[in-house]
Amino acid sequence: MNIVISQSMLFPWVGMLEQVRLADIYVHYDDVQFSKGSLVNRVQVKTPQGTRWMTVPLKGVHLGQAIQDVSISDDKDWRSLHLRLLHESFASSPFKDDALSLVESVYAERYTSLAALSRASLLALVKYFSLDQQCQFLDVTSLNISGSSTDRVFDVVRHLSGDTYITGHGARAYLEHERFAAANVNVEYMNYQRTPYPQSHGAFTPYVTGLDLVANCGKKGVDYIHSESIDWREFLQ
Repeated sequence: MNIVISQSMLFPWVGMLEQVRLADIYVHYDDVQFSKGSLVNRVQVKTPQGTRWMTVPLKGVHLGQAIQDVSISDDKDWRSLHLRLLHESFASSPFKDDALSLVESVYAERYTSLAALSRASLLALVKYFSLDQQCQFLDVTSLNISGSSTDRVFDVVRHLSGDTYITGHGARAYLEHERFAAANVNVEYMNYQRTPYPQSHGAFTPYVTGLDLVANCGKKGVDYIHSESIDWREFLQ
């Protein structure tokens, strides 16, 4: 049973979709502290002028606030600004209508929090590429597991009867790998391939929104979502 645990991200990059592809259970981890400058409310978009940030404005964020409690500011029409930016980015892309329709469907809803919006954006990409067929999605708050850092991640994986925990590279800074090994739980890190796909506006970059893959490759873009994971011992060498 492969477990992935992650904060929600706004229309995330392909690497996040690759984690979903490997997961049997994906846990939304949004009751942790929001960090300014993170990818929860922003993502890069490639344009003729280079990469630009597409950012959801926030209302009254304060230090220590949980992601799930962060509110969206609607003082300006950021949805129209985002769509205008994406129209510019995808103007010559063969599947631009797919990408724009996907965004419009997400933005047509009104969300009570930033976490709800970012979660919906991830799930829209996941559904488009049919990555939701084998994966169950859970909210960490539904598990009633307290704690922080390694302790909580370990308890969540064990609670879900996971035998493999798959994570991104940031976990190397805090994860107690030996503790998982002692409990016969494999820890594996993503081995991102960053496979180039046909992309507009110059040299390929993988670090832009997954909408870019939709716009340029359509549903066949799923063929580029193929990274695997490697054992933590190999990763840390």
